[in-house]
Amino acid sequence: QVQLVESGGGLVQAGGSLRLSCVASGRNFNSYAMGWFRQAPGKGREFVAAIRSSADSTFYGDPAKGRFTIARDNAKNTVYLQMNRVKAEDTAVYYCAAGEVGDYGLVTPTTYDYWGQGTQVTVSS
Repeated sequence: QVQLVESGGGLVQAGGSLRLSCVASGRNFNSYAMGWFRQAPGKGREFVAAIRSSADSTFYGDPAKGRFTIARDNAKNTVYLQMNRVKAEDTAVYYCAAGEVGDYGLVTPTTYDYWGQGTQVTVSS
């Protein structure tokens, strides 16, 4: 069993930066791929970014490309999402997820086994 706790959300002005963190408790963090998803009011859960368990590859959804960076520190059981040049449309609840997921499934929420409770990001324009 893995528990995930996100932090770092809040209110930020458009064009600013924010770093989200997700700390995992439990065993075998090193064996899990980690993903970030987001959900805006009235919309489905959207893929943001993912990173392999070994951290040797990262993957990004279209909204994140060129602006967001995902990273992980396996020694700290933590995954990060650095958000730069944020826009009003980045406003959403951001969730981290963990799972033994192959590359083919990284963009799909249903392939992940564990989820955090989410952290709200609000971008003011």
